[in-house]
Amino acid sequence: MKIACGIALAALVIGQSAGELAAEPLNTMDDVGSALQNCWNPPSGAAKGSVTLQFSFKRDGSLIGLPKATSIRVDGDADQRKQFVQAATDAVQKCVPLALAPKLADGMAGTVFTLQLASPKQK
Repeated sequence: MKIACGIALAALVIGQSAGELAAEPLNTMDDVGSALQNCWNPPSGAAKGSVTLQFSFKRDGSLIGLPKATSIRVDGDADQRKQFVQAATDAVQKCVPLALAPKLADGMAGTVFTLQLASPKQK
């Protein structure tokens, strides 16, 4: 009986973990923004700042080209600004492709998306 309960509990835990890894399709632009924000980690020792990126998605949730920094406001020298922008660009690139719901994918494909990433990370 203990062995059967242990196996059932292990299966339940494994099943829950696998379910958490399976991403639900994103249904709104707010969902997309939240998903991308969750990938953002400012560089270690980053100065206070923010960067605004522009990019577009294909219907499959991948990027059309690379994100482009349109506004950079980072305290510090040119190297710190460069590291901050690179970290923001990397965050977006490591998040894709996103699992987009079909209706959202059809509506946003090719549209320019703007996202601001700031330090310290806001949850």
